[in-house]
Formats: sequence, structure tokens, C-alpha cells
Amino acid sequence: MCHDRARLADAPENIHLDIEYVPTPYIVVDKMLEVANLSERDVLYDLGCGDGRVVIAAALNWGARAIGFDLDPVRLAEARASIAAAEVGDLVEIVEANLLEVDLRAATVVTLYLSPELNLQLLPALRQLAPGSRIITHDFLIGEIDPDELWTVTAEHFKPRPKAREHAVLRWTTPLIG
Repeated sequence: MCHDRARLADAPENIHLDIEYVPTPYIVVDKMLEVANLSERDVLYDLGCGDGRVVIAAALNWGARAIGFDLDPVRLAEARASIAAAEVGDLVEIVEANLLEVDLRAATVVTLYLSPELNLQLLPALRQLAPGSRIITHDFLIGEIDPDELWTVTAEHFKPRPKAREHAVLRWTTPLIG
């Protein structure tokens, strides 16, 4: 249901992904990056980057440096191929990593399309972001912490069948209170 991957086994040949990959609609990606007030001075981390669409858009449309993190070998290959095709390899990197182990402190913007449970597990790492950093989520809250603002975007959703639905885009600015 979400855009993230988390490892349940350590051996690379036994990677188990516990969340189904569902890409964020491009119109939602655009809104997420717009509300992040992204600029070329930012470093964006996309946790559970899937096919790389968020990091590519950050580089192409805002000139931001962006790093995507994922574990799914298919998505990693897809993201790297898309980065090469978009010719943004000077600004974008894809890293194979368990998102729960990523040091977020270098990021000024973190984007998430994860489950509420994973968002909550990331809370200690998100609290380490520098003051003024932005956290942007698609559809899901971060525990009981109220977002600064919420927007809705109507976009096509592909599960269980194609149809338009409302997507939430939420923004928090650090430090997180609550």
C-alpha cells in the first residue's frame, strides 16, 4: 500500500519486502515538492524511493540534490535507469539501504509515502533533522504530531482498480513538537 521497502532478512538473496510498492501519482509528487518550498540549496531524502520519481522531479524542476533509498532490487534498477534517462545523475543518487537505518541529519527535506507504523518508527531519526527542515508525507501522519499544513490532491489511484481519489499531502517543519 505504500512506497517503502523494509528488510526482514539480512542476506541479500533473501530480501523480503514487507510493503507493497505503489507509486505516488506525478501530480502528488509535484504538490509534495511544491509545499516543501524546494530549492537548489536543499538536499532531499526520499525514503522508499521506488522508481525514483520524487528524486528525479526534485532535480529536474527545482535543481535540488536528492538521494533515494530503497531495498527492492527491481525498483533500484528502475530508478537508476530513469535517472540516467533524465540525465540528472549529477544531482541524484540512489542508495540500497534499509530506511530505518538511514542517517537523516544531512537532509533538509525528507519525503515519505510509508505506512503510519513506519512513519512512527522513523520519528527518532526525524527528530534529529536540523531546525527548519521539512518533512513531507503522502497520505499518512507521523504518530500523534499535528502537521503544519495539509493539502488534498485529486489523482488517479491504481489499487484495487484505476479510479480518481483524494490524496493527502502533509508538511511538518522541524523541530517536531509533540
